[in-house]
Amino acid sequence: MPATSGGRSAPAARSGRGRVLLPTLVVLAVLVGGFLLFASFYSDWLWFASLDKTSVFTTQLVTRIVLFLVFGLVLATAVGLNMWIAWRTRPVFRGLSPEQASLERYRIAIEPFRRVALIIVPLTFGLLTGMSAAAEWRTWLLWRNATPFGTTDPQFGMDIGFYTFTLPFIRFLLGFFFAVVVLSFLAAVVVHYLYGGLRLQAAGERATPAAQSHLSVLIGVFLLLKSVSYWVDRYELAVKNETLVQGFTGLKYADVNALLPAKNILTFIALLCAILFFVNAFWRTWALPLAGLGLMILSAILIGWLYPAVVQYFQVRPSELVRERDYIARNIDATRTAYGLDEVQVEDYAGNDKAPANVITQEAGTLRNIRLLDPAIVSPTFKQLQQIRGFYSFPEALDIDRYPTENGPRGTVVAVREINLDGVPEGQRNWTNDKTVYTHGFAMVAAADNTATSDGQPKFVESDIPPTGTLDITEPRIYFGEQSPPYSIVGAPEGSEPRELDFPDDTSPNGQRNNTYSGQGGVPVGSLLNKLVFATKFQDTNILLSDLVNPESRIMWERAPRDRVAEVAPWLTLDGDPYPATINGRIVWIIDGYTISNDYPYSSRTLLSDATGDSITARTSAVVAQPRDQINYMRNSVKATVDAYEGTVTLYAWDETDPVLKTWEKAFPDVVQPKSSIPETLMSHLRYPEDIFKVQREILSKYHVTDPEAFYSGQDFWIVPNDPTKRAANEAQPPYYLILQMPGLSKPSYSLTTTFAPSKRQTLASFMAVNSEPGPDYGTIRVLQLPRNTTIPGPSQVQNNFESNQAISSALTLLRGRGSDVVFGNLLSLPVGGGMLYVEPVYVQANGEQGYPLLRKVLAGYGATVAFEDTVDEALAKVFASSGTTPPTPTPNPTPSPSPTPNASGSPSPAPTGDAAAQLAAALADAQAAYTAGQAALAKGDFAAYGQAQDALGAALDRAAAAQRRLGVTPSPTPAGTPSPSLLPPATNPPTTGPTVGTPESPAPTPRPASA
Repeated sequence: MPATSGGRSAPAARSGRGRVLLPTLVVLAVLVGGFLLFASFYSDWLWFASLDKTSVFTTQLVTRIVLFLVFGLVLATAVGLNMWIAWRTRPVFRGLSPEQASLERYRIAIEPFRRVALIIVPLTFGLLTGMSAAAEWRTWLLWRNATPFGTTDPQFGMDIGFYTFTLPFIRFLLGFFFAVVVLSFLAAVVVHYLYGGLRLQAAGERATPAAQSHLSVLIGVFLLLKSVSYWVDRYELAVKNETLVQGFTGLKYADVNALLPAKNILTFIALLCAILFFVNAFWRTWALPLAGLGLMILSAILIGWLYPAVVQYFQVRPSELVRERDYIARNIDATRTAYGLDEVQVEDYAGNDKAPANVITQEAGTLRNIRLLDPAIVSPTFKQLQQIRGFYSFPEALDIDRYPTENGPRGTVVAVREINLDGVPEGQRNWTNDKTVYTHGFAMVAAADNTATSDGQPKFVESDIPPTGTLDITEPRIYFGEQSPPYSIVGAPEGSEPRELDFPDDTSPNGQRNNTYSGQGGVPVGSLLNKLVFATKFQDTNILLSDLVNPESRIMWERAPRDRVAEVAPWLTLDGDPYPATINGRIVWIIDGYTISNDYPYSSRTLLSDATGDSITARTSAVVAQPRDQINYMRNSVKATVDAYEGTVTLYAWDETDPVLKTWEKAFPDVVQPKSSIPETLMSHLRYPEDIFKVQREILSKYHVTDPEAFYSGQDFWIVPNDPTKRAANEAQPPYYLILQMPGLSKPSYSLTTTFAPSKRQTLASFMAVNSEPGPDYGTIRVLQLPRNTTIPGPSQVQNNFESNQAISSALTLLRGRGSDVVFGNLLSLPVGGGMLYVEPVYVQANGEQGYPLLRKVLAGYGATVAFEDTVDEALAKVFASSGTTPPTPTPNPTPSPSPTPNASGSPSPAPTGDAAAQLAAALADAQAAYTAGQAALAKGDFAAYGQAQDALGAALDRAAAAQRRLGVTPSPTPAGTPSPSLLPPATNPPTTGPTVGTPESPAPTPRPASA
């Protein structure tokens, strides 16, 4: 065979190259994998460093590494040690048998790899266990930094902190040690069997003495752990679910009087069995320990399961209420405390169907602030009127806030104008534009929530680019928002040409204003190392190769406000709806953070996703749905902010008494600032958050009942009504932020409100509001409970009354014609005048992609009276005039006669002379007088006189129309949308009075001017 140059044969050379190639590939794979791991950790560290929160990153990392190593090594060592012991104690002589002959082949095959297997098998188990343990870093930190609650449970007298912090960690430890023992036992059995220590087909002893001792010790350790588990199970009874009432948690009569003693007995039986197996390691007889094990199993069935079942069936079930009364009381008290409902103020509310004559002046605080702009509907309107360019966008559902005016706070619907890469013109989507040009949104848009322009558009108080309005925005750029691109590269050397698109500008030669980012947000990316790291992280070589990445460049990622707070405070559960506000001229995102637990003794559980779901979360991505986590404790413990320009994350302690927050503050010191650090400018925009309110209303629907007997019967339970304006969705009606004056209070306050209906009914059971204005009364929950023995319409029934009214139905049919559709806004429930006032804005939207809703009509209902008018003032005037003191029936005036006809002012009108022109003039004079008299009556709140004036006005208009017909002139109805003066006193709140919502292009069913 010819030799290659160098004297080596070709196969030998190829073999040599193969021996070199494989290690080279392994080394390269290790280097690449190591760099990928380094890039991930290093980029994360840079991100936290940019926020001055590296302690959060290092605490998590160190805790996970320590847990991974400790628990992984403990399990690997235990499994490896037991495998080695089983091998070391293998019998020297195994005897001849078909079984051993078959196993001998396996022993011979395994022998070359025995030492490797002794290392690889335990390490594999250790690796999996270590990863599982690392995931329990929260459990470890809660136990390590536990803070007492200062209250004890009623059964064992243990501090609540034991259940929320210590018991979960004990549960984790027991699970880990059970895994160690079980895996060690299985590994030992396999090795003993393989090397002849255990024989399945032997005629004599089936186990060698060494194998018996070894396995006896392992079984004894398992039973010792089981004894500890039985003891711990006693405390678990305080947090276990029960079926007495859905969601019921804690011990019941049978648990205390049967199951708890059974756990005590089983604890000692398991301990005795463990001792017997330990003794068997030396005595080596299986009879006694196996008998003890059988006794334990039998006891577990008879004492641990059958006896409690007998007590439940024969003692509890025949008189369940008597037996369970005390335990129901425990559950009620614990649940109300755990969800912050122990100080709810409940008062009876009459639910009258007639309002007092002076209701307008009495309830001005509520009536002047009725919210007509629905933030869940008007996003397309904001988009059409304020988007400016296609590369800007607004969220699907807008946000609610309030801003101070000289006449008090004014409710506003707000949204930031964010960048939207999907709107970049066709053909302009490239790396340069996506990553370095279209980098940020611009400014915030705000509209008063209780008024609209004459054509139904929002009345903006902040709008346009550059921003103009009353919010005094000095830094309008949005680099960190809910719709920001995945990452952007910003910044440039001083003096270089700006390339980041700022906003369209007609004064610029190229029609746009550019900008260079000058803040401290993001991470520097100019160095070669950082370029390489981020090119690896985002799998984008342009970061490494592009000349646009310069020494002053900064890279921004993780830009959504909620995501940034979640990284900085991974122990918080965040509200699903961050909202923007202007603080000292800057746009700031505000996010509420919750501390939760699922281990509060006796407190009933709820599913977080179900409790916080409603018709808005079901149909929009603007509100993040909560995870499907079970909880039975919740606090709004933190208020967080994210600066929209620099991305700075700031956490403020809100509920400083919360033990869970105190525990996390110990684990992550200096991350949360004290409540006293909250600036006043920020404090005025904080509010009671929605998600905890939704959870509280879900719990309160049952736990407003505090009497155990009534709770057991369940006849007074409530439900959250479905959203009547979204019937097909079959989702709960969302709560509404309103400026509301609750009965008995001297002034209105910013409140979050909801209604309840009786179980399986759609009438109204109660109204609930929580004060959302920071101050002494913040967080006070008030419930107005309506009479149980009367039928008061709820939201669904009121909506049905609106749409089934013949006149309203006809008007809606007309509005739905001519290529347009009707969109119902939020149906607001307002406690007014001892009854419930319902107000619902009605929008008309043209069909097609470019259609957007405009406020055209207002529905109102009070008692049995409904109104469908052009303005909220007209609607209120009609329902209050009809539900208040009944005006005297006016004398009919069907035909003009020579005798004088009294007009609304009380003075006689000139008698008609038979001349049609004179009759028309007289009728118009009467109409003018009636209108003037009606406005005077409104100013005084005299609805009886107002009703008379309206009747006189109608009669005068009828006579005028008849005179016109005799003159051969076709009467023309006054267009809908004729402004009517505000019902409220002019000096009360000038900026928000008398919203006019006319319908100039839609047929109007109202033929009378300024009709109420």
